[in-house]
Amino acid sequence: MSDQHNASRPWPVKPQILDRRSVARSRLFHVEELELRFSNGAERTFERLTGTGRGIGAVMIVAMPDPEHVLLIREYAAGFEDYVLTLPKGLVDPGEDIVTAANRELMEECGFGAHRIDPLVELSLAPNYMGHRMQVLLATDLYPKRLPGDEPEPLIVETHAIDELSGLLAREDFHEARAIAALFIARDKLRSEEPVDARLW
Repeated sequence: MSDQHNASRPWPVKPQILDRRSVARSRLFHVEELELRFSNGAERTFERLTGTGRGIGAVMIVAMPDPEHVLLIREYAAGFEDYVLTLPKGLVDPGEDIVTAANRELMEECGFGAHRIDPLVELSLAPNYMGHRMQVLLATDLYPKRLPGDEPEPLIVETHAIDELSGLLAREDFHEARAIAALFIARDKLRSEEPVDARLW
């Protein structure tokens, strides 16, 4: 089916929200139940997860100490009851923009700041069940800088080659979809801009 044909099709009408109820609430999460009526008359009950934390968004950082490598962190993931390898990330605090938040999280989790931070892409996660959005940023021209964070234990910081993503994907401890997408997007952006501007590093 061609893009032209897709573009000519009318957008569906959003379902009507008949009722909205709070099902459960914790320190971090709020579960809502939505009663929906679709444009064809079908009615369904949907549940969704909304945040109740301090942040107004979230950032994930592809931090590169040099043109070939990226910083990854190893942290405990309660959802899997195990340690996983992923990119540094965190909430945007009230009053922060995404660049400031990304630099702060990078200092807290990796012990580096960045002279240059460029937004890359916005990613969502399980949009049928939550409205969470993550801003991915590329951080270059790094310098040592440590800020205290809220992690319960020091994070292990590892350096990996960004051109060896297939090796990372083969690991059992590297599987977060957003981190995988962010690394591929960053790698493709850097390849499209070759030769890399030495001023970035």
